[in-house]
Amino acid sequence: QVQLVESGGGLVQAGGSLRLACVASGRTFSRYCMAWFRQAPGKEREFVAYIIWNGSTYYRGSVKGRFTISRDNAKNTVDLQMNSLKPEDTAVYYCAASTVITDSGALYDYWGQGTQVTVSS
Repeated sequence: QVQLVESGGGLVQAGGSLRLACVASGRTFSRYCMAWFRQAPGKEREFVAYIIWNGSTYYRGSVKGRFTISRDNAKNTVDLQMNSLKPEDTAVYYCAASTVITDSGALYDYWGQGTQVTVSS
C-alpha cells in the first residue's frame, strides 16, 4: 500500500515557475513508476510525465523542455519543476504510482489528493 501527498500548487503568472512535491509512504517506493497527471475543468485527466527507478523520464509533448520530473528514492519523494508556465497548464495536478511503466492513468494503482495550479495570463 502506498499513500501519496502532494504540495506546492498555487497561483502564478504566465511565464512563472512552480515546483510540486509528492511524498510517498511505504518501503518499496523505488519499485514504482511515479508520474504526474493533471485535470483541467471540464477536461479529461491527462498524463504529464513519469520517472522510473533509475531516473529515466518521459514527458507529454506540450510540457517537454518546460517541466522536469525528478525523484529521490531515499526520501520517497517525486517532484515536478514547472517553468515557463502557460494559462493552459492550469489544472489540478495529481501524483500517482504504478507497478508498470506507462503513461496510461488506468494502470496507476495509487493516487494523491491533488494540488491546484492556476496560471494567470
